[in-house]
Amino acid sequence: MSAPASPPVRRIVTGHDAAGKAVIRSDDLLPVEPIPSGDAAFSLVWTTASVPADNNDETDGRLRDAGLTLHQGSVIRIVDMLPGGTSPMHRSSSIDYGIVLAGTVELELDDGAVTSASAGDIIIQRGTIHLWRNPSTDTVCRIAFVLIEAAPVVVNGAALPDVEP
Repeated sequence: MSAPASPPVRRIVTGHDAAGKAVIRSDDLLPVEPIPSGDAAFSLVWTTASVPADNNDETDGRLRDAGLTLHQGSVIRIVDMLPGGTSPMHRSSSIDYGIVLAGTVELELDDGAVTSASAGDIIIQRGTIHLWRNPSTDTVCRIAFVLIEAAPVVVNGAALPDVEP
């Protein structure tokens, strides 16, 4: 069963001209890249190479090689989770802001606790091991994720390791 396609993500990037006047640098629709499991698709919106960001850097933020997170930087991506889709359990050394734009997503932690979030809800993910699940049978869940590198969580003197999805 295939769900209706989500609308493309429109990205508008501002900047400055040679006189310092604010301008629109680009206004485009972003490509969607299905993940290998086939139950979600990503649209990388922007990255920064450092935090704080360098607004003098004219590099298109989509052109940086970003994994789930970007070492010493930030990443924003849109994730479209297909109906019934579930991510693997994972953890990254980052603080993640997940803004549910459409649909419903379930956040499950390693203790089995499940919290449901719907359009308009914001999840602050602070280095915990977790998975995402779209409980719907017919609706895509769209989430905007902003990920900023963070120090690893330390428990009893030991840093908790990243767990790749």
